Amino acid sequence: MLAFILRRLGQGLLVLVGVACTVFLLFNVLPGDPAALLAGQRTDLATKAAITADLGLDQPLPARLAGYLNDVSPLGLHPRDSAGRARYGGLTVLPLGERALVLKKPYLRRSFQSNKDVLRILLDYFPGTMWLALAAMLIASVGGVAFGVAAALRPQSWLDRVLVSTSVLGISVPSFVAAILIAVTFGFYWSRWTGLSLTGQLYETDPFTGERHLVLRNLLLPAVALGIRPLAIITQLTRSSMLDVLSQDYIRTARAKGLSRPATVLHHALRNALNPVVTAVSGWLASLMAGAFFIEYIFNWKGLGTVTLRAVENLDFPVVMGATLFVAALFVLINIAVDVLYAVLDPRVKLG
Repeated sequence: MLAFILRRLGQGLLVLVGVACTVFLLFNVLPGDPAALLAGQRTDLATKAAITADLGLDQPLPARLAGYLNDVSPLGLHPRDSAGRARYGGLTVLPLGERALVLKKPYLRRSFQSNKDVLRILLDYFPGTMWLALAAMLIASVGGVAFGVAAALRPQSWLDRVLVSTSVLGISVPSFVAAILIAVTFGFYWSRWTGLSLTGQLYETDPFTGERHLVLRNLLLPAVALGIRPLAIITQLTRSSMLDVLSQDYIRTARAKGLSRPATVLHHALRNALNPVVTAVSGWLASLMAGAFFIEYIFNWKGLGTVTLRAVENLDFPVVMGATLFVAALFVLINIAVDVLYAVLDPRVKLG
């Protein structure tokens, strides 16, 4: 198990290096002057030149790429002076003269707009995206498994046809289209009866007392909009998996021994049918965190999507690049966890 995890972490590291190189090269060929964005319109040439040198924009592209990879890597070569320690921090692994090999948190540079550390900005906005993705996945997994089991237990019935047809519709409609329809219908036209608003945050601050309180109803509409597509897929996956398991010999043997149908479904069929569903649920969790970007924008939800799209509008390249690497790292870690969880649930799967 440990060897498998280490091997997958090594493969994931290579993926992240590829993503970092691609993102860096992409955003360094786009038009725009980061030094001018940081310095402002009313500045002299000396100030602009100093900012250009501090960002390393006066160096050739290969040197800038090497510097960026050195910054975002958890193990990098950095100056040992006070400025280097203040910027990178970390633990010195190997002193090398004026520089040292440092074990540190990834340095994703600073925002062009706010001059704040990009990693700190992403960590501030990440909880909103995480709770939105988890809520959508909870709705999709619970509803999808329930609908899939109901359809499998009554194949070719009216219930089965309705659920299959509805799931096909859910797969066909893009998430942002469903989000717009749900937001306008339940958050605007029917808001008087639903009590739901078009926009809102998970935590709201009382304007009089200044206290923050949890408002779960603001999470409902964006979570449903984000969860419709995985719910439809999980419904069809559960239905097909259950139909396959229910036709196995050991299910007929359990029924022949006098075990009731609910007990057979819950204790024998459902557990074996959930293996592909667990894989889909775990894989969709990473996809939902990335797919939440436009949902957050539509509902004005405070998350990674909101801050990234605003950064794109303002040409704040470090925030966009950092968010891309952040989401890629989440994909890698969740995929490793999925492989381990799948092997734990199904002893027939060998990690080697």
